[in-house]
Amino acid sequence: MIEYDILRGPVVTEKTTLQKELLNQVTFKVAKDANRVEIKNAVEKAFNAQVKQVRTVQVKGKTRQRGRIIGKKKDWKKAVVTLMPGQRIDFFEGV
Repeated sequence: MIEYDILRGPVVTEKTTLQKELLNQVTFKVAKDANRVEIKNAVEKAFNAQVKQVRTVQVKGKTRQRGRIIGKKKDWKKAVVTLMPGQRIDFFEGV
């Protein structure tokens, strides 16, 4: 798999912003079949940053209801990547 097939995009929330500032961790939405080693290699290749640790979580899609119609959002996989001290990944620099 190519690194852009593995990394689907960043997860930007209040919690992930705090993790980035305090713990030097970045959160990504990743392919469901990607493992920790593939995710680590993809982040190092795409952002030119050294990775210390990768944690993955299978996120269950939420059930949504609109009137009588009930639907479900897709399940997805989240990876929390801890970077080595002194390393940074900036998504929205200069915005």
